[in-house]
Amino acid sequence: MKATEAKLLEFMKKSPQFIIPIYQRSYSWSKKESRQLWDDIIKAGKADYINAHFIGSIVYIEKGIYHVTSTSPLLVIDGQQRLTTLTLLIAALADKLDELPSGEKEIIDGFSPRKLRNYYLKNIEEEGDKYYKLLLSKTDRETLLAIVDEKERPRDYSLKIQENYDYFKERIEDQSDNLEVLCKGIAKLIVVDIALSNNQDNPQLIFESMNSTGKELTQADLIRNYILMGLEMDKQTHLYEHYWRPMEVDFGQEAYTADFDRFMRHFLTLKTGKIPRISEVYEAFKEYTLVNESKNIDIEDIVKDIRTFSKYYCKMTLGQEEDKELKNVFSDIKELKVDVAYPLLLELYDDYAKDVLPKKDFIEILRLVESYVFRRNICSIPTNSLNKTFSTFMRAVDREQYLESVKAHFILLPSYRRFPNDNEFIKELMTKDLYNIPRRTYWFKKIENFDRKERVEVNQYTIEHIMPQNANLTDEWKKELGPEWERVHETWLHTIGNLTLTGYNSEYSDKPFSTKRDMGNGFRDSPIKFNQSLRNVDVWNEDSIKERAQQLSNLATKVWEAPKLSPDVLNYFKPKGKEVEDRSIDDYPYLSYSNGTYIKEIRELFDALRKEVLSMDTIVIEDHLRRYIAFKGETNFLDVVPQTKRLRLSLNMPYKEIDDPMNITNDVSNIGRWGNGDVEVGFSNMKDLPYIMNLVRQSFDWQMNEE
Repeated sequence: MKATEAKLLEFMKKSPQFIIPIYQRSYSWSKKESRQLWDDIIKAGKADYINAHFIGSIVYIEKGIYHVTSTSPLLVIDGQQRLTTLTLLIAALADKLDELPSGEKEIIDGFSPRKLRNYYLKNIEEEGDKYYKLLLSKTDRETLLAIVDEKERPRDYSLKIQENYDYFKERIEDQSDNLEVLCKGIAKLIVVDIALSNNQDNPQLIFESMNSTGKELTQADLIRNYILMGLEMDKQTHLYEHYWRPMEVDFGQEAYTADFDRFMRHFLTLKTGKIPRISEVYEAFKEYTLVNESKNIDIEDIVKDIRTFSKYYCKMTLGQEEDKELKNVFSDIKELKVDVAYPLLLELYDDYAKDVLPKKDFIEILRLVESYVFRRNICSIPTNSLNKTFSTFMRAVDREQYLESVKAHFILLPSYRRFPNDNEFIKELMTKDLYNIPRRTYWFKKIENFDRKERVEVNQYTIEHIMPQNANLTDEWKKELGPEWERVHETWLHTIGNLTLTGYNSEYSDKPFSTKRDMGNGFRDSPIKFNQSLRNVDVWNEDSIKERAQQLSNLATKVWEAPKLSPDVLNYFKPKGKEVEDRSIDDYPYLSYSNGTYIKEIRELFDALRKEVLSMDTIVIEDHLRRYIAFKGETNFLDVVPQTKRLRLSLNMPYKEIDDPMNITNDVSNIGRWGNGDVEVGFSNMKDLPYIMNLVRQSFDWQMNEE
């Protein structure tokens, strides 16, 4: 590697051509980055005391040499965003200078339309691709060439290229009275010219280490580079054209930037059983490929697999599913925003695509996933455990008895991961505030369109409170609601029994119930299913609201069905093992009053700790094992072993992750003992409880962390 400082314009002028390799990301700078560059250029142009303005490095590969002295193209490893943006600025400036009178076109030396284009945009003596100074990757290439050639943009033009070109056109127009400042500023730009030797330097390592300026690379960018950069050109082109480029096209320019990292996270979760943090997807992918390489699995097979699952993901999340029934299910699930379900959904889709899972059963399972998420939301069950529930779900599935085993697994999920039954669901649904919850149109749409072929577009209607929202109720409403009208209004206002849909919200206003019912386009005349139960109601009071809430909640159990199996089938799928012994705290030495080893101070310590731990979260449960007491969220996060002078606590997390400024914990990884985890701490003094609980919470958060 050799680095030299260079004026940007001189560097661009003497360089024969810049090529952005196919493994590089698409152009991604937004107007925000372009605005910063513009402001820096104008500042430098105005200030005579500023001799130069550094804008970063240009890192490239050129075979056999280090300096720009031949006609071979430069493969840009880092700096394409700056090069592309400056190219757009120069093109926009050349266009503006074309408008000036012939004698005024050259603002300062070298800044005329002809020189700008011939020095920095084109190689006028060349033909074909060599004619252009900068060749971008496929998503952006044709749009940039159209700008350089002053031609009409392609139909599927690059959004970012066009956006920033238009931005510079606007700013240049604003600066048209003093273009000399702009030209001086551009002339002061300098870069570090860094040439790499293909034989001696590792472009991938250099690329990773230098990714600290400009717009941060996505995890998908890093993965694409990692896959393609080290391959021969023919292999690069083959993998890109057959697998990676089709993925970019499927996702589209905006979704590729926004969604591809998440897809890769789901893919890796499915393949490895581990859930990487979104910021660590690239590192997880490198580890995944190394494991596959050790099994002699070719990189093409890995990329082909990614391509296959990306099709499923786009069908599920981007509306690309062609089957109408499946498309409706995917749309409903997407509306719930339950991102952590997609590792499971991807694996289910793969089985469906391979004819392992019939379409009918596939749809029923998808609807169970939807019901599971919605019912838990209504019942206010914390979402902490959903990621691990879905990522490990398929371990319990018997593909020979696919649907039955899925239903059984849902039914058998333990308390904090449970599938709420009909009674729990109805109880919560009847009294929950459903007006102020996120995505409230979702549940309206589902109930309104249940079991009907002519779908109602719920978004075209507004939500109507039958009993008005206005706290200053009219005397008629107070009389109808009864002497406890204030309590009734506060208790039932936003609940399912008092909510409906209408296109006449403003006409209804705060009118009495009978008026809303009988007026033109009132509840009696409404074609909306939600209003059918209102046609024959005489008085709208607490009893009426509760009765309607019961009706709608009963219907909701059919809309969001719970899994059902006969007892004998369910029993078949129950885990077989030893019966769990029934233990209590009185069975443990040093804690039991009936035990000869009872120690009062140890019991008091345990009771205080137990109270704090159980109050941490509603999902925390206590389990009495033979040798210790376990406290569980997703799994054990705290194990307590009573001893004569202390409680020995095992925290189930890596020792390197514990934040212990008082340094009272011990690393017990690889040491045999009762309890789980790498962190051990003793609890012997009540005054230490707050600090001990800080450590315990870290273990709980580690176990329940959704990232």
